[in-house]
Amino acid sequence: MYANSRRRLLAATAIAFLSVSVAACGNSDSNGDKSKSSTTSAGDTTAAGPTEATGGSIGRTFTADPSIVSPHPIVFDSWTRVAPDKISVNFQTGSPECYGVDATTTETDSTVTVELRGGTLPSAVGKMCTMIAVFGSLEIPLKAPLGDRKVVSAN
Repeated sequence: MYANSRRRLLAATAIAFLSVSVAACGNSDSNGDKSKSSTTSAGDTTAAGPTEATGGSIGRTFTADPSIVSPHPIVFDSWTRVAPDKISVNFQTGSPECYGVDATTTETDSTVTVELRGGTLPSAVGKMCTMIAVFGSLEIPLKAPLGDRKVVSAN
């Protein structure tokens, strides 16, 4: 009897695993055409970039912290002009008690490219953090006035 129970448990576990695997590999395209890709390549210029938010910074103010642990790219959807030579990028991240951000900019005559990264604060490593979404803003000084240059995300 113990062997039958064990077989049933193994079969149920295998079915559950396969169900989750199939669901994770699915495509939300309702017509079943999996030949279309929803990703963009580095050379794709048709992807919508961040837009200028005229209402000012929309999130909690973060300070750049290059000491964040396990940094990963963060995409920002909007940015604002703070001063002629300063912008603020608006993004979504975790609790500011646990998570921080840092940014690197590359400036040309026509664009300002912002590479925004998020990660765990060194003081929060190994601590339990709440899983909440926070809208944040990070002010970024520029080497030259923004003028009519385009602000783009490197991520």
